Amino acid sequence: MNYFNLFSNILVTKGVQRILIIDLQREKAKLYPLELSDIIEELKKKSIKNLFESYDRGSHEFLREYLKILLDNEYGFITKDYWDNNFPPFSYKFSTPNEITNAYLEIDDLHVLSQLNKSLSNLGAEHIVIHYDNFLSFECIQFIENTFKNTTITSIEIFSKYHEIFNEDFFEVIDNFCSRIYSLAFYSCNKNPFKPKDKYKFTVAFVKEQIKLNSCGKVDLKYFNVNLPKVLEAINHNSCLHKKISIDKYGNIKNCPSMYQSFGNIKNITLEEALNVKDFKNHWNLTKDKIEICKECEFRYVCTDCRAYTEETNTNNEGLDISKPIKCGYNPYKAEWEEWSTNPLKEKIISKYGL
Repeated sequence: MNYFNLFSNILVTKGVQRILIIDLQREKAKLYPLELSDIIEELKKKSIKNLFESYDRGSHEFLREYLKILLDNEYGFITKDYWDNNFPPFSYKFSTPNEITNAYLEIDDLHVLSQLNKSLSNLGAEHIVIHYDNFLSFECIQFIENTFKNTTITSIEIFSKYHEIFNEDFFEVIDNFCSRIYSLAFYSCNKNPFKPKDKYKFTVAFVKEQIKLNSCGKVDLKYFNVNLPKVLEAINHNSCLHKKISIDKYGNIKNCPSMYQSFGNIKNITLEEALNVKDFKNHWNLTKDKIEICKECEFRYVCTDCRAYTEETNTNNEGLDISKPIKCGYNPYKAEWEEWSTNPLKEKIISKYGL
């Protein structure tokens, strides 16, 4: 008899109304009806023949269609006999030697970076976001690059204010010395000065609105991430705050610059010391499976969580907010998206956050 075998790198995430099948190798994800999940589970125990026999003849056509989907998308393979799998199962564990993997730095004075670079390297940070609410000159960008030379930092993302000096010649010059900066976004730009070229080592974006700290945390399909490390991290830890450290413009050390709780200030405590302050890591293991509504959503392992802006409807036994992010307009019970910012039920909390 023939058996269908699901590849171990295929992750099926079950929601209330539908499922998301994630191909972790190809970094692709597709939505399917909920009933496909039941068929996949049955195929783990039954031959294809026995599966068809367990359904009435009127259902055989849709069974063939689902089997074709599984094979056409290479979610699995067929064997003549039961596949006595001798390969080790796919591990969904997530581990990294870094004490901190990423940092969000809201700064007014770039020289603060010289104070932080050693600590960030000591902690093993690899990625940083710099939110600089001033004009970035050639010298400023070169200073940022040079500051993190010979450190653990491998990628830098920058948000800064637009200036009319930004033209193609400007970016041609900085392209010569940029090796860590991979993304530049300039806000308060009424009109794009030019169409950025793909040949730069970094991406360039110009946006009309001002990018504020409370601009983050939006849940949208375009922000979903299906690469293997991010999915595994989301399964095991909080997809935003795990191994993250932030500094607001006043020097306060936080989990996220938009959150209220501070664990010291860079004027009187090092990042290494702040990391060991009680409660700093409280949110690190708060997965989507522990957050109300999110835990029943098919997107929970590809979505980035937000603890800074939530609906504030639920807390757990440890006193942690386990409410759905307020900037999510998806309803897993209806499998529908709506505009979160105009939801009358969220009006009060939106006003509180100043969103």
